Amino acid sequence: MERRLSAILAADVVGYSRLMGIDESGTLQALNRHRCELVDIRISDYKGRIFKLTGDGILAEFQSVVNAVACAAEIQRSMAARNENVPKDERVEFRIGINLGDVVVENGDIFGDGVNLAARLERIATPGGIAVSASVRDQVGSRLNLGFEFIGEHILKNIKQPVQVYTVSLAPPSSARLVAQNRNTCFIAVLPFTNMSGDADQDYFSDGITEDIITDLSKISSLHVVPRNTIFTYKGISVKVKRLAQELGVRYVLEGSVRIVGNRVRISGQLIDTANGDHLWAERYDRDLTDIFAIQDEITHAIVGQLKVRLLPEEKKAIANEPTANVEAYTYYLRGRQLSHTWTKSYLQLARRMFCKAVELDPDYARAYAGIADCDAAIRDWAVDDVPLRRILDMSARALALDPDLPEAHASHGLALHQSGYDDRAAAAFERALALDPNLFEANFHYARFFFMRGNFAESVQYFTRAAEIRPDDYVSPIHLMSAYRSLGRVLDTENWARLGLLRAERALNLNPENSGPAHRGALALAHLGDAARARDWAARAIAIDPDDIVAQYNLACVYSVLGDAEQAIDLLERLLPNSSVYHIKWFNNDSDLDNIRGDPRFRKLLAAAMTQRERIERTGS
Repeated sequence: MERRLSAILAADVVGYSRLMGIDESGTLQALNRHRCELVDIRISDYKGRIFKLTGDGILAEFQSVVNAVACAAEIQRSMAARNENVPKDERVEFRIGINLGDVVVENGDIFGDGVNLAARLERIATPGGIAVSASVRDQVGSRLNLGFEFIGEHILKNIKQPVQVYTVSLAPPSSARLVAQNRNTCFIAVLPFTNMSGDADQDYFSDGITEDIITDLSKISSLHVVPRNTIFTYKGISVKVKRLAQELGVRYVLEGSVRIVGNRVRISGQLIDTANGDHLWAERYDRDLTDIFAIQDEITHAIVGQLKVRLLPEEKKAIANEPTANVEAYTYYLRGRQLSHTWTKSYLQLARRMFCKAVELDPDYARAYAGIADCDAAIRDWAVDDVPLRRILDMSARALALDPDLPEAHASHGLALHQSGYDDRAAAAFERALALDPNLFEANFHYARFFFMRGNFAESVQYFTRAAEIRPDDYVSPIHLMSAYRSLGRVLDTENWARLGLLRAERALNLNPENSGPAHRGALALAHLGDAARARDWAARAIAIDPDDIVAQYNLACVYSVLGDAEQAIDLLERLLPNSSVYHIKWFNNDSDLDNIRGDPRFRKLLAAAMTQRERIERTGS
């Protein structure tokens, strides 16, 4: 047994039995959604670890009590926003208790008075509230922008001594505090611009406008801009601006809309000071589509002017540096970027065509070259011999030559170097991309794969988690996290990411029923969750959608391996291993999903033969 001092967070659902009695299926779906989309991710964000699930309850351990309280506050604020438009008797609300105390660790589980007291405090907390012990309050002090209210000494069941209990005040800081806070730095959120075109397929354009404005404002040192991954969780959700500003800790909010009709575009925007509700600026632009870059520039400078922000010379230059002057190339690029996120061969090939068209229209469009390189590198998962590594290296090098400070170019170059076996140079390229833009999905995702392939699972977890946060529609990263945590022996984390991966895969499959990607990855999540029947159903669906998909075949081999069906797993691998690159075979060597068949002589022989054959082909070219 091991003893240590830990902060324990205990949470459960208020009135869970009542909610289940009203609507069992709906309650379970809502709880799983909140867990997967919010609670589990926030606990991971704040370096916590869930060590026990109790039906509607969670017990998590944190090494930092400040992190535990900050995590709880963010969960409760986000849940309040999620419940704003839900009828009161249908709301899923959490009570949370936090204690700092001595715990006993045995076989990965945690026991002791430190845990028991956290559970008792949770029962004292009000719905949507947080109750903490005096030890928590004393350690946190004024480190967080939160208040503590003493509610007396309580005698708690199975706790020997009376406990001084405090509740955490989630009230936002006063306007005076915000003004003082913002004297040197202005805190602003750019809400996703609403697509008013009447066609959901046009979302890529309004999303692109939003992202570009966020990117430009983020280049200004005296502005703190809420990152894309956080702000896009509010897309399509009706929420009061003042409430949203309180949740995000900002004073200023920019909101707007985009409508495209033929060759015309109408963009409306308004900047709100949420401290007093004033509209500092509002404008409507009704122009030719070719003026889109000028409009973005005018919006950025309008915000800078209203907030009386002083631009440094290098910031003026960075904002003025447009990625392309060709609006048609820009449109093709945005469409290609949206398609590339779907991560199946047919969509990647279509995305590549979009990027190539962008390059045809603007031969100096660095982002488009990086997009082509990324698509080619990903397509090698399906057709290794169709995409020469030299082509990927040249394409990413072209992007870097055009824009040496483009993070997307460094990320694509890192991936090309990694696939070519130049791992030291690849790591330096990924680090450079992340230094330029820590919120770049491609840099985080590919760097995570880099570490996974080397068997460095702790490092891969860090970057896959970040990738999953940046893109809420990303179902691939959670599936990789599931496998990485399995390799680390962390069962609860494996199950948590399997649930999130399955939830996101289901959404993706509903949106694109012809896409086999979410089907075979969802099957793998179901296998990890022990639902063999559904895993086989999803596997059959994936094969029915695309029977020749080599990535689907590999993931389904993993499904059968996890389920203990060695023969079926090896039969699939026998078909695909001869067509795999050395790069892919290294992945297979570190994928714990295949652990159940590694001892099988047939598998060992097959893997060794495939490795020898592929090394000869890549060495001689024949």
